[in-house]
Amino acid sequence: MDSSNRSHGARAPALGFTSDNIAGASPEVIEAIAASSAGQASPYGGDDLTARVERKLSEIFEREVDVFLVPTGTAANSLCLSAMTPPWGNIYCHPASHINNDECGAPVWYTNGAKLVGVEGQSAKIDPASLHSAARVKVGDVHSTQPSCASITQATEEGGVYTLAEIEALGEVCKASSIKLHMDGSRFANALVSLDCSPAEMTWKAGVDALSFGATKNGVFAAEAIVLFDASLAPEMGYRRKRAGHLFSKMRFLSAQIDAYLTDDLWLRNARQANDAAQRLTRGLAGLSGVEVLGATEANIVFCRLPSAMIESLHQAGFEFYHDRWGPNVVRFVTSFSTTVEDVDNLLTHVTRAAVTHRSGN
Repeated sequence: MDSSNRSHGARAPALGFTSDNIAGASPEVIEAIAASSAGQASPYGGDDLTARVERKLSEIFEREVDVFLVPTGTAANSLCLSAMTPPWGNIYCHPASHINNDECGAPVWYTNGAKLVGVEGQSAKIDPASLHSAARVKVGDVHSTQPSCASITQATEEGGVYTLAEIEALGEVCKASSIKLHMDGSRFANALVSLDCSPAEMTWKAGVDALSFGATKNGVFAAEAIVLFDASLAPEMGYRRKRAGHLFSKMRFLSAQIDAYLTDDLWLRNARQANDAAQRLTRGLAGLSGVEVLGATEANIVFCRLPSAMIESLHQAGFEFYHDRWGPNVVRFVTSFSTTVEDVDNLLTHVTRAAVTHRSGN
């Protein structure tokens, strides 16, 4: 993991591991925003930068795609779902998904009342067999909401990554059930480098119709891309984005961010940095007395179980992270593109020290 180009001069190790949202933006992105401010440009996405982003995303996904830039992941997810689901539709998602728990009802509001239906599965991943069963309940019954689309999160809120086979299986279920498949890719790049596959393989080739292409968690200031593989969704999406207030007049500032993000594989390098940091942290935690690593680390999220005294010791040392939300003494550490070797090793030093104290106390 190369941290040499991640900071300007020496700095104290970062203590925040709550989320990848707490990181700033890559210098390349900030520079691109400043550069895009010079001169004049056509508004509402008619500028050259926006056109270039659309071309780059078509190249990345190995086909023509329709692209709609928005400033937040909630907007990207909700707009996608609204174009795929009527008000009487069912949106199948995992109960732990972001759209179900962390978007303040936005998907329901944007769709004018569509129903979120939870479908269980391990590691916050929808089980294909369970989706198959859910999508066949009361089909055609005018008294019931109807199957419309499924939404999967890549990587999941519990740090899991859908394999290509799992996405393909869900894609087949959706196709057989005549429903659309949406991917919430807030950590799309982290999942992609983890699987070591192509963007096309992880999306439309596996049956995905629409993607929320996340960038903000991985080094962008504030920009996400709705990428449509189903061209029939595009005309409606244009109107929905405008009506929702997300058609930027100075679109070039969103486009500049995504353009820089995609240039020279910055998005992939950033994701590898975050994933490598998580792997380093997992290796360091494994085997420590009183520490239980929970599940495999597949992206940039690490779950473990720590004694209460160790959690308190880390908090007293200034570290910030979430705990007890997923069960008693369950801790979540999230790394980002700006997490350095020094950041991880500093955390491990304190965890090791707390483990020694805990063992001595016992």
